[in-house]
Amino acid sequence: MEARAIKRFERITPSKVMLILNEIRKKNVREVMDQLKFSNKRAAKIILKLLKSAVNNAKQDDAGLDEKDLYIKQAYADRGFILKRVVPRSRGMANRIRVYTSHITIVVTNEES
Repeated sequence: MEARAIKRFERITPSKVMLILNEIRKKNVREVMDQLKFSNKRAAKIILKLLKSAVNNAKQDDAGLDEKDLYIKQAYADRGFILKRVVPRSRGMANRIRVYTSHITIVVTNEES
């Protein structure tokens, strides 16, 4: 049995999110939550919230499922759309700023892979 949680249009670059996701893939959910609580990265807070959502989804689907038995099967971030902004510069010029977004997906399962 597996459950998933998806966070779309998060305003953080996928490369920053993937740094954290690469560390937590195929690990126990309990250990990962402890690891994310003490991380200084901004993406860790987003992923922790999403992981809690995936665990709650798993509990809703199967009432007998315990949090300590869950493992992260898949964790990945895809690129969302790019917000384009303009910043004024000297002598009437303008520079473009790109704000990247991410679609983050976490799948948990009760079988260790």
